[in-house]
Amino acid sequence: MSLPDKCLVDTNVPKIANLALAPGDIPQELAGCVLACVEAVEHVIEKRGLVIDAGDEIFAEYLHQLSLKGGPGMGDRFMKWVHDNRWTLPDSDRVSISQNGDSYDEFPVHEGLNDFDRSDRKFVAVANAHANKPPILQATDCKWWGWKDALAEVGIIVEFLCPGYIEVKYAEKIGT
Repeated sequence: MSLPDKCLVDTNVPKIANLALAPGDIPQELAGCVLACVEAVEHVIEKRGLVIDAGDEIFAEYLHQLSLKGGPGMGDRFMKWVHDNRWTLPDSDRVSISQNGDSYDEFPVHEGLNDFDRSDRKFVAVANAHANKPPILQATDCKWWGWKDALAEVGIIVEFLCPGYIEVKYAEKIGT
């Protein structure tokens, strides 16, 4: 998979990257996913290609779920990098979004997105408000698989780092 130079990173990407610390404990069906997440995090850091919100809502979510110490995992290294570099990212990649109830003014209007997870709307709002509509990297949250077509219809692309895994989990969730 070719990764984009600029993107948003769902929190589960660095969290899954952290699983590389204990390779023997990784379920077989997640092994390739862990590697893909490690590579994605390394790519974002190397390219300085992160897009986030100017109000630090995404940063706060990262901080709540990752270690600011920068280790021991690759996801924690990502957290430390975001902390140390978020103010040096180009202004165009620190996007302003406006909260509106439990959503955002910048969240796209589409019937297929009416039930979109409230806690993940910030990622979509930022992607939608950014001039280039950068893709969102997604690892294991299978709900996103069900929304991918509606998101694509409004110009938002989700790059699934673990498409085989997430498609199976989505099918199990909806009972097909």
